[in-house]
Amino acid sequence: MDTLLTAQPAYHPLMADQNRRIADTITRERGRLGNFIRQRVPDPGDAEDILQDVFFELVEAYRLPAPIEQAGAWLFRVAKNRIIDRFRKKREEPLAQAGEDGEDDYWLEQALPAPDSGPEASLVRARLLEAISAALDELPARQRDVFIAHELDGLSFKELAVASGTKLNTLLGWKRQAVLQLRTRLQPLYDELN
Repeated sequence: MDTLLTAQPAYHPLMADQNRRIADTITRERGRLGNFIRQRVPDPGDAEDILQDVFFELVEAYRLPAPIEQAGAWLFRVAKNRIIDRFRKKREEPLAQAGEDGEDDYWLEQALPAPDSGPEASLVRARLLEAISAALDELPARQRDVFIAHELDGLSFKELAVASGTKLNTLLGWKRQAVLQLRTRLQPLYDELN
């Protein structure tokens, strides 16, 4: 009889408190975090997968000895990293994309074929993503940073201006130059693929 009692896991008040905090955090952040991910990942199934991955990481992180100080900020940082990881692995459509005329237009979305357009489009997409990655590395640092912050991180130009102290028009100009250079650099590949 004693072996039965010792073989079963003991109830730990610490674990119950952790479970309650995890559940509260998920309930509080699920809507905002889901919207954040869906704005950047067009496929609803992929967006839900990322959301579940982020919550799984939250549970794992809560089980570690070091507590998470600001769970909401931590969740958004993990979600952003998961989205970028998928983009880099060429499994997702690009995140928010930006155009020349305004901060709501996104260049990458227009530059890449949709991932659900068939196997040929998937191959073209993979080649283009590799070329875009290489072309980004060739950009001047300021242009590359603004392009990535807007296109991949989903930051608005107003947010970038406040965070960097750089004028809005300057940021828009750097982004425009990045897009123009990327277009020029990628045009031979587009011609070859078409």
